[in-house]
Amino acid sequence: MRKYGGTVIHQSHDDDGIIEVVEADGVRTLHFGSPSKQSCMKVDDPDSLQSPYVRAMLAWQLFMDGFDQALMIGLGGGCLAKYLLQVFPAGRIEVIEYRASVVRIAQSHFGLPADPRLEVRIGDGGQFVREQDRQHDLLLIDAFDHDAMSSAVNSEAFFDACRQSLAPKGMLVMNLWGSNKKAFEQTAWYLGRSFHWRVLFLPVRARGNVIALGFTQTYPGTTLAVLRAKAQILEQYSRIEFPVFLNDLKKHNAERFFSVIKK
Repeated sequence: MRKYGGTVIHQSHDDDGIIEVVEADGVRTLHFGSPSKQSCMKVDDPDSLQSPYVRAMLAWQLFMDGFDQALMIGLGGGCLAKYLLQVFPAGRIEVIEYRASVVRIAQSHFGLPADPRLEVRIGDGGQFVREQDRQHDLLLIDAFDHDAMSSAVNSEAFFDACRQSLAPKGMLVMNLWGSNKKAFEQTAWYLGRSFHWRVLFLPVRARGNVIALGFTQTYPGTTLAVLRAKAQILEQYSRIEFPVFLNDLKKHNAERFFSVIKK
């Protein structure tokens, strides 16, 4: 069966709807009953990051050298989790995914490894953040259904809990959908209030995604010169467009950029 421009290699249903895996031109994608791609993997290069918005979620590396403990809300195909496990061998990752069937697909079709540094829990990500008391260096949020962001991760109370769960030098990274202007502005307001307006937004080129970066009040800051040098180094060893991320962050956050970054 063909769908979304490719061949459906898996289709199943759970209580939350349909899950489909589609393959076209050597690229495997995850869908939740709509053309929107929840994950994207090149079959003959499964460790590379094919999705532009997932690569943009790595912009936090400009501001932090690594992490000891990361919390992810939303697993998808697990491409981001796989990348972090490979690049940061000392880091531990805890993932909260609402749908057990999504975890199974990430393992069977997208190569999510069984790794002692990776713990995947089934549950409500918003509830988990509000109730847990562990501090994290990095909080990564990518929680969407077939057409919208999960309401469980879109309230001022949730973002207050996110801020409180971060270590003193920690960061929040969140995938937002910028095409719905009203919804985006509401979420940006929640984020700003909770993070004392220490939030930068990174629009993903030629996509509807916008990546939000939230900084704690105790984040030590860095200089633009240091960031530019780091972006070049990161691009050289990762083949990911970090200089583009930095330029776009500066361009799209004219009023806030230097409230977070030292001149």
